[in-house]
Amino acid sequence: MPKVALYNVKGEEVGEIDLKDEVFGIEVNEAVLHDAVVNQLANKRMGTHSAKTRSEVSGGGRKPYRQKGTGRARAGTTRSPLWRKGGIAFPPKPRSYSYTLPKKVKRLALKSALSSKVQNGNIIVLDGLAVVEPKTRDFAGILGNLKVDTKALVVTADVDNNVVKSARNIPGVTPTHAGSLNVYDVLAHDKLIMTRDAVSRVEEVLA
Repeated sequence: MPKVALYNVKGEEVGEIDLKDEVFGIEVNEAVLHDAVVNQLANKRMGTHSAKTRSEVSGGGRKPYRQKGTGRARAGTTRSPLWRKGGIAFPPKPRSYSYTLPKKVKRLALKSALSSKVQNGNIIVLDGLAVVEPKTRDFAGILGNLKVDTKALVVTADVDNNVVKSARNIPGVTPTHAGSLNVYDVLAHDKLIMTRDAVSRVEEVLA
C-alpha cells in the first residue's frame, strides 16, 4: 500500500496517508492510457469540417469546349475535381468522431494514470483546502508554499467555487473535482494536487 506525505496549505508536512493499492498502486498500462487519451480527444472534436463536391459547387452547366479537335483533354464540366474552382473528390463532411470505451477500460486507464503520478512522486495530498474567498493571489501563495511551479491539476472532493475562481487565472493550473477527474487531465499536468477528501472519493468509486 503506497504511502505519501500529507501537507497543509502552508506547505508543512503534517503526517502520512495510505493510498489503496487497487487505485494508486497498480502496474501502469501504457496501452490502455493511450486508448483513453485518443478516445477523449476524439470525443472533443466538433466534426464541423465540410467541403463541396462537384455537384455542390456553382457553375459547370455546359460543356466547356467541343469534344474533339482542340488538342486538349476532353472535358464535360468546368467543375471537375481536376479543374481550378472545381469540386473536391471525397470531401470531408460533418460527422461525429465520438465513440465509447468499455467501462472497465476507462477505469483501468484512470487507475494507471493515478498510479503513474504516485510512482513518479508527482502527487501532493492536502489535509484540506479551505478557501474563504476567491483570491488568485492567496491561491498562488498556497502553490508557492507547496513548491509547485509547473502545470498542476487541483482536485477537490466536490465543486468548490472559491477554489475554481482562485485557481482558474493561474497559468497551467486547472481546478476540478473528483467526479470530473479524467485520464487526459491527469497526464497533461506535471503535478496532481488532491485533498484528502478527494482521495477518499476517488477510492470509493474506483476501488
